[in-house]
Amino acid sequence: MKQKRSFKFVHAVIPIVALIFIIVFGLIIQPRFFTPDFSMPLELIFILATIVSVSVLFYLGYSWDEMQKTMVQKISEGIPSIFILFSIGMLIGSWVIAGTIPMMIFYGIKLIIPSVIYLVGFIVPAIFSIVTGTSWGSVGTIGIVIFGIGELIGAHPAILAGAIVAGAYFGDKMSPLSDTTNVAAMATGVNLYEHIKSMLYTTGPSALIAGSLYFVLGFIFPPTITEIGTNSQIATTLTTLTNIYTFNPLLLLPPAIVLYGALKKKPTAPVIIISSLVGALLALIFQKFSLESVITTLINGFNTDMITWESNLPENLVTLLTRGGLYQLISAITICIAAFIFIGSMSVTNSLEIVVTRVTKGLRTKSQTIIAALFSTSITNALTSNQFATSFITAGAYEKKFKQMKISPKVLSRTLEDGGTMVENVIPWTTTGVFMAGTLGIPVLTYAPWQLLVWINYIVAITLAITGKGCFEKEMRLKDNNINSEKVS
Repeated sequence: MKQKRSFKFVHAVIPIVALIFIIVFGLIIQPRFFTPDFSMPLELIFILATIVSVSVLFYLGYSWDEMQKTMVQKISEGIPSIFILFSIGMLIGSWVIAGTIPMMIFYGIKLIIPSVIYLVGFIVPAIFSIVTGTSWGSVGTIGIVIFGIGELIGAHPAILAGAIVAGAYFGDKMSPLSDTTNVAAMATGVNLYEHIKSMLYTTGPSALIAGSLYFVLGFIFPPTITEIGTNSQIATTLTTLTNIYTFNPLLLLPPAIVLYGALKKKPTAPVIIISSLVGALLALIFQKFSLESVITTLINGFNTDMITWESNLPENLVTLLTRGGLYQLISAITICIAAFIFIGSMSVTNSLEIVVTRVTKGLRTKSQTIIAALFSTSITNALTSNQFATSFITAGAYEKKFKQMKISPKVLSRTLEDGGTMVENVIPWTTTGVFMAGTLGIPVLTYAPWQLLVWINYIVAITLAITGKGCFEKEMRLKDNNINSEKVS
């Protein structure tokens, strides 16, 4: 075995600084000053950062086999997310060719009031996520339907995408079925429902404010089509949909399968695949598409060239229907793998944990500690692209400090969500950011300014930390008094 050099704090910092520098250059400086409208691909960003990290490890005396083992381990931990990315593409394609999404859009257009499209985009995914516990599933199903309606009535795409993502994440955080919600409670030793109640102090007011703003935005940035009943373009679109598809209540079976699987907490990927196959079968039973078209849709996505019996399709309908397929999110999957390789190289020396632990040493007040935990969670999530890892890393780093400062662990548990889960969807290179952009077709940095919930939630969380409101200080004092009384007796 080669003699290893002494590990120092600077060795943990170098790869992190390198990643931040490459991100700032590739995503901000390069497109602004060197290559307008073109930024550095995220895959390349993580590859370059990994080269820096691996170089540091070679300097320290680690072998390639040691690094590769940890990288492979991290990739294997991300396989469930990759399975979902693959299966979501199949799901979308099958729901389009079966007529499920077109039917929901058809009736949605008839029922919706255009001026409140952004508010609807916020509320409906929120309800879906609360019931199912999945933000990804919410955006990938009902979110696409609402976005499709928005496209047809000329809604502002970035605002609508931001509203859909915001609603999906509010519902996810308030759902006891959510995996990240359960993990945050588990990592801090807090009862699940106490954790959800704690989040209401930050996420509750934030959702009310965000919902109000989405309502107002409907009048500031109204859809181009405000009167659906008298609009010839919408009428043509609806007529064309009925010429292409045969609508039937059984077409709701695929989303019912996803809903049932979520409620029963069945494995996500198998449920999505079953729903996709049922959608494919319904397409063969009720629609005019051939078996070849159905199989092609599952793999490569739906293409309007498959509609041979209808000519001169409206352009907006072509855009709406051309989506899905196993390979739709292949770029997202590549980015995820590149990110996990970088994370694996960092994990060889536990660099992230070392940096986070060092940050906590200089904290002096309760507000400083809570705010530091908030930002540490965001940074850790951005670097790991994994909220599960973020929850345990940050909870482990701050648990003793919170106890020392006599801050309720419920504040720490909700901070993990306020700074991590809620934020990850506006970070372009996280698995969630990549998924949302790939599913809705809107770049993260385009919809991020309109994902109002995350920014308002951040402000509310910091305000509560500074004022001490909603931090359960009275509860902690009573607990201390009870402990002291027991000691005296």
